[in-house]
Amino acid sequence: MITIPALRNAAFRNQVLLASGTAGYATELDGVMELDALGGVVSKCVSLLPRHGNPAPRVAEFAGGMMNSVGLANPGLEVARQHELPAMLARAKGRFQVLVNVVGFTMEEYAEVVKGLAHLDGIVAFELNLSCPNTAHGGVEFGAEPESVASIVNQCRAVTSLPLIAKLSPVLADPAAIAAVAVKAGAAGVSLVNTFPGTLSEEDGGPRLGAGRGGVSGPPLLPIGVLAVRQTRQRLPNAVIIGVGGIRSADDARQYLRAGADLVAIGTAGLADPKLPPRVARELEQTNG
Repeated sequence: MITIPALRNAAFRNQVLLASGTAGYATELDGVMELDALGGVVSKCVSLLPRHGNPAPRVAEFAGGMMNSVGLANPGLEVARQHELPAMLARAKGRFQVLVNVVGFTMEEYAEVVKGLAHLDGIVAFELNLSCPNTAHGGVEFGAEPESVASIVNQCRAVTSLPLIAKLSPVLADPAAIAAVAVKAGAAGVSLVNTFPGTLSEEDGGPRLGAGRGGVSGPPLLPIGVLAVRQTRQRLPNAVIIGVGGIRSADDARQYLRAGADLVAIGTAGLADPKLPPRVARELEQTNG
């Protein structure tokens, strides 16, 4: 077991999580992935209002990884807190930890969602997806502006005592500096990193994704994420850091852990091979044991 003091001494079976957006609300993976072998699952995002997401196709593979443009599709706060999350927390109880991913399109929406979910028993932390566009200010990512990061974290801190984790984009000029802003505002730590923006076209010149562009994930993110973790750990020795991006093996996970991550999260590789996350978790447990 791994105990994380900054997450109110939450105990994780091991250091491997499933990344948000790749695991639904966990119950969808029953019979597909051995969830009980993992340390935890980060839920699919929850937004204030339901979102139908982007037009198909939403996923496109390429030689180096995958692009996705799901568009943060989710049933919204009301349905999530009545159905999806209670089922997820019941499934997880005594087995693996649950972190809930939260998105917003104005700064105030994040706190509204967190406040609406804070009463649910069993949530270990809220992961705030700060890669969302600020629709009130021209679509700039919240995470790109220190003032927005501080405001969102402060507002969420005011409505819950649960730990907050800021999930940051890899396109930031200085992820460690933004991480420091989030922690100063009241976050327990950060998730590094989210997907990288990209696009690809078909032979006729049309986009491979229905929305035209999407987030790049898979192997290309590994060195980017590891660097962001290393720089952030040097700056924030006591913060919780979740390393995300490009993990396909226990050796990849160790790259993040050696850089200073407390936990790691697997996304794309688990979609390609549902047996991979439990395998990585067991290999890390054997090494640590």
